[in-house]
Parts: sequence; C-alpha cells; structure tokens
Amino acid sequence: MDFLKLTGKKIVIFGVANRKSVAFHIAKILQEAGAELIFSVLLEEHKKVIDKFFPGSQVFKCDLSKESEIGSLASELKKQNIKLNGIVHSVAFANFSEGIKPFHQVKKQDFLQAVDISCFSLIEIAGQFNNIMEENASIVTISISTTRMAAENYGYMAPIKAALDSSVVFLAKSLGKKIRVNAVGASLLKTSSSAGIPGYIEPYLFAEKVTLRKEALKTEEVANTAVFLLSTKSSGITAQTLIVDAGMSVNYFDKEVVKAAVK
Repeated sequence: MDFLKLTGKKIVIFGVANRKSVAFHIAKILQEAGAELIFSVLLEEHKKVIDKFFPGSQVFKCDLSKESEIGSLASELKKQNIKLNGIVHSVAFANFSEGIKPFHQVKKQDFLQAVDISCFSLIEIAGQFNNIMEENASIVTISISTTRMAAENYGYMAPIKAALDSSVVFLAKSLGKKIRVNAVGASLLKTSSSAGIPGYIEPYLFAEKVTLRKEALKTEEVANTAVFLLSTKSSGITAQTLIVDAGMSVNYFDKEVVKAAVK
C-alpha cells in the first residue's frame, strides 16, 4: 500500500555529504517510496556518493553561499520543464576551527557566514524555486529540538537555528496556499557534521541517558518525520517545527541522571 503516495514525486535534496547525513537517510526512504530524486551537492566527493547509492538520479553542484548558483540550478530545472513536489534543506555550517569560544567572543565573520549558509540559503532557495513548484508542494528543513538550551559545545549555532525556525514561519506565510514549509527539530544525532563539533560526544551520551527510552535518537527517525512532512498525508501541517527527540526535552530531571550528577 502506497500510504504516503510519493511515487513519481519530484523532490530536490540539498545536503547529502555521506552515508551518515540526515539528507542521505531522507533520500533513501524517498527512493524506497518511489520518488524521483534530484540532488544538489557542494563537492565532487559528495557527487560520488550520489552516483554510487542513487544511480540514475540527476545531481548538480551548487554552492549555497552563492545566490547566483542557486538561481542557475533553478533555471536549469525550469529548462527541463521540471515541476517540483518537494524540497529538502538539510544544510548547516559553522566555523569551529579555533574551537568553541564563549558566545560573546564569536567573530562577526563566522556568525554571518553560518547564518548565510545555514539559514538564508533556505530563504533564497524558496524564492528561486517558488515558480517551479507544484501546488501543495512541501519544503522541509532540518533544525534542532531546542534553541533555548545554552549548550556551550554547540557554540553559536542555536541562535542561527532559532533564525531558521522563525524563517520557516515567515516562508510558510509568504508562500501562502501553494507551498507548505516545516522543520524537523532533531535532538542530538550521530552524524559526520556533529562529529566536527568540539566536545560533542559527552552531550550525545548524556542525551541518550535522558531520552525516555534510554536509547539514542536514530537518524532514520528524523528522516522518517521529514518524509512524512514531504507527503500530502501531512497536508494540515505548515509553519511548524516538529520535535523529534525521543522525549529528551521532558526528562532532564530523570532521577538516575540527577543522582549521578549530584554524587
């Protein structure tokens, strides 16, 4: 039974870097559902991943920090008379080459670069691709489960994800009846991107202890939610950030964790 009715739906995916990427898992589920996938990647090595695991799919190189390249990709798809049913934006970047610094010491250049790639790229994509999207199309971006938790190791990315969440609301409003826009707010995951965050492993292990099931959130679980939001089965959902955290946000005072912390 084709419950999600994604067979033949044309979906552009931004953000596949390797097999651990959230975007990769989303793509695999969409592939199994029969969707027609189009990929946008940054590097040649990312293109090789697509060629290996999604043979026959169109793949384009596009630097999301350059508005002209986003526009060129949209123009190319328009030339091919492609009308999109969905867009996946699973992109984030922060320069942690100097390690994690106190928030008040964040460099303006690094902060604005992260906003540009991690947040404004979604706005630019929505603007450039709007005219080649079908009625009732869906845009989904990947956010985080809370932007109100001041975790030192996440650096300045939480405020940027807060801007992303707010952008989802404003895009959903401005795109109106034609396109739904949502985010999946994921708690800590084991991805290659997270591996690049200094001191990430201990918070990841803590998050596992705080989930209600005492088991870490799986990337596939986040991907499943994103695919649902891409389908018309979620037609009543727009301008939302759906939290996927295995109950972590309600369980910070888990008695076992508290006991271990105050010993």
